[in-house]
Amino acid sequence: MSRDTRVPQAEITGVYGGLLKKFSKKMFGIVPDGLGVLWNNKPVLKVGLANGRKASKWNACDKDLKSYAHMATSSLIGCSFCLDYGYFMAHNEGLDEAKAREVPRWRVSDVFTSLEREVLEYAEAMSQTPPTVTDELSASLLRQLGAPALVELTAWVAFANQAARMNVALGIESQEFATSCGLPPLKTVASHA
Repeated sequence: MSRDTRVPQAEITGVYGGLLKKFSKKMFGIVPDGLGVLWNNKPVLKVGLANGRKASKWNACDKDLKSYAHMATSSLIGCSFCLDYGYFMAHNEGLDEAKAREVPRWRVSDVFTSLEREVLEYAEAMSQTPPTVTDELSASLLRQLGAPALVELTAWVAFANQAARMNVALGIESQEFATSCGLPPLKTVASHA
């Protein structure tokens, strides 16, 4: 299901391209449109993939907290691809799916702990332009998580901002990964059209 993106998708070719398509089809069942868009500039694509692999190995901060933070960032920015991917990964990695679905409406939902709420607030505050993170919120998270985890959470949200803002600007939208695994989002993000 290919969609129109703001930058045309390039044909993914070569050995590296073949491996990328094989991996994508194994993981998603399709090659996401975003890969075709980023194939226009392979060095950018390679750095993004390498940074994602490296960041996925970080373990100072709880993975559930980082997942919720990423989805909160994606929802606030309006990246339907990132939000959809977050739901898909929540399902595949055994995260609490009920909580994952509630992230876009975390302020009115009663499923989150106080720590999770602070992490969601932090992710949204970091994602504002300019950021609105307060000393009080940072101090509270520092007490609860410790310095290594707070630094990791901050970097994670920064990466989420980069990915979400790039996807929105390029017109890369949801490909309904979450729907395919029975976890349709509660909230959808407006199309760029």
